[in-house]
Amino acid sequence: MNVRDYMNENILLFDGAFGTWYAVKYEGTYEACELENLAHPERVKEIHREYIAAGAKAVKTNTFGAYAPSMGGEEASEKVVRKGFAIAEECRREAESDGKAVFVFADFGPAPGETPEEIAEAYIRNADIFLAEGAVNFLFETQSTDVGLREAAAHIRQAQPDAVILASFGVLPDGFSRDGRFYRTMLEELYATGLFDAVGLNCVSSAGHMKQLLAGLAGGGMNLMAMPNAGYPTVRGFRTYFENSPEYFAGRVMEIAGLGVRILGGCCGTTPDYIRDLAGKISSSGLKPGKMLPRSAAGMQEQEGKTEHRILINNRFAQKIAEGKCVFAVELDSPRNADATGFMDDARRLQAAGADTITIADCPIARARMDSSLLACKVKRELDLDVIPHMTCRDRNVNATKALLLGLYAENIRNVLIVTGDPIPTAERDEVKSVYHFNSRKLGAFVNSLNRETFREPFQIFGALDLNAVNFPMELKRAKEKEESGMIGFLTQPVLSEQALENLKMSRKELSGWILGGIIPVISHRNAVFMNNEINGITVSQEIIDRYEGLDRAQGEDLAVEISAEIAEKIRPYIDGYYLMTPMRRVGLMERIIKRLQEMEKGQGNR
Repeated sequence: MNVRDYMNENILLFDGAFGTWYAVKYEGTYEACELENLAHPERVKEIHREYIAAGAKAVKTNTFGAYAPSMGGEEASEKVVRKGFAIAEECRREAESDGKAVFVFADFGPAPGETPEEIAEAYIRNADIFLAEGAVNFLFETQSTDVGLREAAAHIRQAQPDAVILASFGVLPDGFSRDGRFYRTMLEELYATGLFDAVGLNCVSSAGHMKQLLAGLAGGGMNLMAMPNAGYPTVRGFRTYFENSPEYFAGRVMEIAGLGVRILGGCCGTTPDYIRDLAGKISSSGLKPGKMLPRSAAGMQEQEGKTEHRILINNRFAQKIAEGKCVFAVELDSPRNADATGFMDDARRLQAAGADTITIADCPIARARMDSSLLACKVKRELDLDVIPHMTCRDRNVNATKALLLGLYAENIRNVLIVTGDPIPTAERDEVKSVYHFNSRKLGAFVNSLNRETFREPFQIFGALDLNAVNFPMELKRAKEKEESGMIGFLTQPVLSEQALENLKMSRKELSGWILGGIIPVISHRNAVFMNNEINGITVSQEIIDRYEGLDRAQGEDLAVEISAEIAEKIRPYIDGYYLMTPMRRVGLMERIIKRLQEMEKGQGNR
């Protein structure tokens, strides 16, 4: 009997957690649990046997993290995978000789890689090893994103059309993964590919919370699976303990089974005792899931690539852009100290001058300043001015990011600019640690998920576009990926060269989102040379640098107004508004530039 036939008549019960049970059962020092396939195969075999004796009908190979980078290279990784499959198969044959039907699943944890292509390649490499060994059942588990999974599943299906392929995601009780993806979206989109026999959740959440999440999907036309943790762990010293009872766990998992979930098991903290109690409850319940639903033949519906300009009641800035009116966004640096008086005075002046929004950088060059989001809330409350706080990927995990967005929403902030963020300077890294939970595309996708699932009115998500990038085709490719992640527009680095202008023209042609063209007034010859050599993302042409030679402060500011107007005239056909960057708190200069650009708009007709 194959596993698909078995699932047409029975609930399929998987084993429990291999890694956490191994750590408890065989205390000691070992480099990685997967390497124990080679170092101590009898121990690995013993754990499989324990779970089978407890009533598990499916066992996962001990290959969760058996990828080349963590195993010591491709040759070592291949040995670990082959041995892991051989050990599990030996246990399956032993069970079969005792009259038990047991199925082996080739197990894949999240694959390493910096790009989607690298991640897919890592999955496919291990899949080919399993296929060569005769594997027919495959499980991609504890995933936080679907990157690479479609490609891997398609590759397996091409080689083994009758393969059974499952995928499960680890998400927090609120339904979001550590990469900021919402569980319902991931499950529905992955199942719609027609490549997976079942999808579901495992790890991270307890059985009670997992039930709440899966209840919303019951009857939704998908074969579902659930492998919750034993509960939530406690940490004492350097050890992690799960102290929930097997009986309680089994009872809650049976409630999940009552939703129609046909594939069950356990993750972190679940020992053979947990599986034994669950197997007993499944047997005594007489629960029959009915025949498996066929794999979806609908194919993947490409929705993410569409840029939606959803208009907000509380977002005058976005409304103005959508109406085709030229907008003025002005960047102000937040204070280095605890006194916001000067900043607020500057914001008032810019508002009076005609700024539609103030943008506030999030600790530029990784040096602490007043928090951009808190300051944005103050501006919104006191001035009733739309604000775009910058939000970096540095220094916040998924929980902190969600908490901040909830607070911004409550304060009627509806625009954010998402950037990766400057790294901590090398000399300070021993004392100040960087945290990069997201990149800008992943963070954009997370905010976009919250827009769909949490916020009644969505955040308008902007990204950065470096028109001065050395490899601009790659920058443009990333910008398109940002649009796919939910970003609806871009604020560009300043245009101070002909090459930047050409790159802007290319961007207008290739991108579908709004573009606010960057203008930063050069205030002196020294300032021009400094920006050209020391500020990342800014390129000042030699022609502009030469024009400032020998000028005093007043003359420099006069020239700054003229050059800013010249640049504005050149870039205007390719933008939806201006992104003006204030140099050294020279707000008076910005007032002059805004006035000049407004006069140009009136003279030319607002396009």
